[in-house]
Amino acid sequence: MAASKQQLELIKRQLGREPRGLVDIAWQSAEGVPAVLQMRSLVDDQPFPTLYWLSSKDLYQAIAEIETAGEVKRIEQQLETDEELREAHLADQQRYVDLRWQMMADTDRQRIAELGFTELFDSYGIGGIRHWDKVRCLHMQYAYHLAVGGTAIGALLDQRYELDKRQLSL
Repeated sequence: MAASKQQLELIKRQLGREPRGLVDIAWQSAEGVPAVLQMRSLVDDQPFPTLYWLSSKDLYQAIAEIETAGEVKRIEQQLETDEELREAHLADQQRYVDLRWQMMADTDRQRIAELGFTELFDSYGIGGIRHWDKVRCLHMQYAYHLAVGGTAIGALLDQRYELDKRQLSL
């Protein structure tokens, strides 16, 4: 969805700076508050770490508290023992890689090949993680969850912390 002038101003306030590599708004609240941004895969000839960037300060703060409380380790431990969750998470990782290539501008795809980054983009998953059975950043996991309408880790966060029920401020 194309960002309005007001949304672009809000995004600048959310980030505290001009966004670099912004393609579009990937998800917004029912009130039109941008919460997830779709980013270019290559910015200034450098790989951008994620296709989806969580811009909502409300969600960012809530997830920061969840991470500080040790949730990443708990999820990683659950991934080791819960085969269904693990398989769903690995499928989400592959879907992410495929989606990033699919949504990438042709010029970025060509430049990535010229710079020798193709293997990196084939093997690095959500948030730029190489080991797909781990969780690097819940912010990026949740941004992806919102943008695509559901992921295993995002659903787990909604179930445990009701992030999907939070009101997003302007």
